[in-house]
Amino acid sequence: MAEKVAKVGVRKATGYLYFVDKKGDVSRAKMARGRKKGAKKIEKVAKVGVKKAKGYLYFIDGKGDVSRAKMARGGRKKKKKAKKKKVKKKKAKKKKAKKKKR
Repeated sequence: MAEKVAKVGVRKATGYLYFVDKKGDVSRAKMARGRKKGAKKIEKVAKVGVKKAKGYLYFIDGKGDVSRAKMARGGRKKKKKAKKKKVKKKKAKKKKAKKKKR
């Protein structure tokens, strides 16, 4: 479940991706839909200054406010790999070709 961190009330325009940047402010970037990849311009929409805590995902909710949700950690555990024994390889002996006498 998400909890509200700050009330901002940002109005979302279509064609833009809204996110909380590294400084804790609300920013937006134009979404690339079938266009050439290149430098994307990021513009600040609102200065909020949210202090981010570890283990949380920060996002802009449906009402335009900054919210956070606890990140899902865990899942299926990885199996431990069995240790391989080192096997010494024997050097192959080269057979000498015998010359046939005629």
